[in-house]
Amino acid sequence: MKVGVIGGGPAGMIAAGFAGSRGIDVTLIEKNQRLGKKMFITGKGRCNITNASPIEEFFEKIITNSSFLYSSFYSFTNDDIIRLLESYGLKTKVERGNRVFPVSDKSSDVIKALEKFLIDNNVNILLKTKVKEVDFNGKFKLTFEDGRKAIFDKLVIATGGISYPATGSTGDGYGFARKLGHTIMPLKPSLVPMEIEEDWIKDVQGLSLRNVKLIARIGDKFIHEEFGEMIFTHYGISGPIVLSMSNVINKFDRKHIKLSIDLKPALSKEKLDIRILRDFEMFKNKQIKNGLKKLLPVKLIPIIIAQSGIDEDKPIHQITKEDRARLVDNIKSLQLTFRKFRPIEEAIVTSGGISTKEINSSTMESKIVPGLYFAGEIIDVDGLTGGYNLQIAYSTGYLAGINV
Repeated sequence: MKVGVIGGGPAGMIAAGFAGSRGIDVTLIEKNQRLGKKMFITGKGRCNITNASPIEEFFEKIITNSSFLYSSFYSFTNDDIIRLLESYGLKTKVERGNRVFPVSDKSSDVIKALEKFLIDNNVNILLKTKVKEVDFNGKFKLTFEDGRKAIFDKLVIATGGISYPATGSTGDGYGFARKLGHTIMPLKPSLVPMEIEEDWIKDVQGLSLRNVKLIARIGDKFIHEEFGEMIFTHYGISGPIVLSMSNVINKFDRKHIKLSIDLKPALSKEKLDIRILRDFEMFKNKQIKNGLKKLLPVKLIPIIIAQSGIDEDKPIHQITKEDRARLVDNIKSLQLTFRKFRPIEEAIVTSGGISTKEINSSTMESKIVPGLYFAGEIIDVDGLTGGYNLQIAYSTGYLAGINV
């Protein structure tokens, strides 16, 4: 039996390797010059391999169709991928948020370990080979861009989404799947920066905030909050909590999204007011613009003062209780007007894809075309940052590989 796997990312490599471990003739087809090109840039080039949290907690981090991944996650867990990589000499470490990284901090070392896994299992690897068409008539006939053809008894499509197209994720697999009768759920950016309306954003670009809380509401209704790090950019906001937030709010009507930042989430309004009074006592002979330097980043001070309707040159000893109340309100809830997400090409992950209703969740086989399997980001599943999306790739790839 001959098996073809289209896509040399994490899902495709795992699927091909485990199919090959069963003694099957497997060919992995990748259009780039090397395997794992998108994986190479994950985790800022360090590769957040997976998450070390208990596997049952993963489902809370999956935003789209988490129940579909039950068999996948329990069949090939976070511990399984770590053991596999370590068996090929890769040492791992656990960092904040239970994120797992290679000790070397090099994503290339993760890819090298997976390449050894493929070689060990006799997988035939075709690089710089782009699939142009996929036809099915009992067998799968692939036509390559250079005119060559290949026939396979079974086929795994693991071509990823449409985010980061420079890495090869250009949505080819959606076209193949649609031609073979599959439904593609709407494609949207997930884990993507946001554009903000406020003009003052450009004055604080490059400013990073740590230990802040980002809150989303529709009208007065609370939707979601994230705690951690973020950064201001020339167009709006980015960083870990912004990316995670984007995954949640792209399920809602974005026209009515309201965002706010709690700059001091560890302090209640009452305790924050006490802290401000203490600082004001220290700087009582200065202007208000010079009295918040111990509390806030310098770049944000004029923004908070302006939002509070206070003259920045007003002497601290003239600041009223009402002035302080407005300062507290703005520090605890700095308002941002959501404009839109950055283009899907800048998203870490694509939300949407092949309908999970058309895939057997226990095997990853198509319910429409026998012998056709899917794995990874091409499926309509996605999660938050922290290694969860890569684990989706390994787990679904494993099921495809052992069942194909």
